[in-house]
Amino acid sequence: MESGSTKSTPANGLGRKVDRRLLLRGALAVGAAGAIALPARRLLAPAAVADPVTVGGLAVTCNLTLPIACAANEAANPFGTRDASQLAFDYSRYSGWPELKESLMSGDLQAGYMLAPLVMDLADKGVPVKIVSIGHRSGAVIMVRTDSPYRQFRDLTNKRIAIPSRFAVDFLFLRKMLSNESMTTDDVEIVEMAPADMPAALYVKGVDAYCTGEPFGAAAQSAGYARVLRMTRDEWPRYMCCVLTVREELIKKNRPLVQNMVNYVLAAGMWLDGQRQNREKAVQIAATPRYFNQDPNILRFVMSNPEDRVTYGDLRMIPREFEELMQLAVQAGALKHPVPYAKYVDESFARAARPASIAL
Repeated sequence: MESGSTKSTPANGLGRKVDRRLLLRGALAVGAAGAIALPARRLLAPAAVADPVTVGGLAVTCNLTLPIACAANEAANPFGTRDASQLAFDYSRYSGWPELKESLMSGDLQAGYMLAPLVMDLADKGVPVKIVSIGHRSGAVIMVRTDSPYRQFRDLTNKRIAIPSRFAVDFLFLRKMLSNESMTTDDVEIVEMAPADMPAALYVKGVDAYCTGEPFGAAAQSAGYARVLRMTRDEWPRYMCCVLTVREELIKKNRPLVQNMVNYVLAAGMWLDGQRQNREKAVQIAATPRYFNQDPNILRFVMSNPEDRVTYGDLRMIPREFEELMQLAVQAGALKHPVPYAKYVDESFARAARPASIAL
């Protein structure tokens, strides 16, 4: 999902960068609900309560719990009082992983939804970041043209396949599928490409297939010229890629706020998978310019074709799953060597999580 400046517009028009200063002012009419009351007042310095903490994320369906968490957190505090601002967080849309990574590395951004292997690499290199929550399950697809003869995965031998990044879990998914057929990356031609460019590249036959997260598979499928060859829901249902990542100084400075973010992210996941009408409400919220700025019909397609194309209800932090992901990243060359779990994960917030109110 790599691309240029954060102010760029993806090639397929799915999203556009929004001035962060306008985010709070363009509030959605989402109603009010009881806020999480955590004992933050005595722990915070005055500077820590001036503004909500910004959480960066891409406009991808694997990040859907983030805008829902942000909207619900705001709905619980519609008037922005000082006490509530101590625990407030808000969304900022990024157009690519490199920009998001650089913002986290520099400290300009204190929290964001990141690719799990990328966080492992940053932590291994001494960048003070920790994964505090998972954001989703499943959600990646391998797409081919509807009129192509490719039916079996082996049919892609010597074909050109686009991936977002060597650090993307989509690439690890592709490698899993190759391994299942006793194939390697030497049996296909792999190119890195921004996911927003992939549907158009497939349409003009610039690539034979692409592997990425939603909604960029759904964009081509709903338009009628692409079909799914493989889907993580069938091949790797415990798949995860996007994780809530925070800088360690935020953890030290404001643990209650980080806990509040995790509470809302986990609650958003349960809410999304709880009732079908919740997913429709999520589409209406996420499609707005304030969040993903995308065609709601494409998001709706992801949410219903099939309904478990992406899932959010089970966001448990399971060490062996991270270990498997880390080992796959080492085998793929994305990581130079194994990285200890404790170096890149802080599971204390997930263990202490309690339900937040998702009143949207």
